[in-house]
Amino acid sequence: MANIKSAQKRIRVAEKKQARNKHIKSLTKTAVKKVVVAANEKSTDTNALLVQAITAIDKAASKGVYHKNTAARKKSRLTKMVNKAAV
Repeated sequence: MANIKSAQKRIRVAEKKQARNKHIKSLTKTAVKKVVVAANEKSTDTNALLVQAITAIDKAASKGVYHKNTAARKKSRLTKMVNKAAV
């Protein structure tokens, strides 16, 4: 454990940020997984789930959890998968 007061605060702040990022990442992964499952089953509500997943990815990118290019890549791959499953 750190002895310096500022170092102790940095540890507390880092733990809070880590918990927040983990929560956001978990919600995003869940939304993506729902889209993947729906696309594999050729479900009818795949497009609605895709919109929710893209929204979750965009929110994660705006909060700094994902880099903007990572978010774009994830959205592109998801959209490709859904379009391929629809054919």
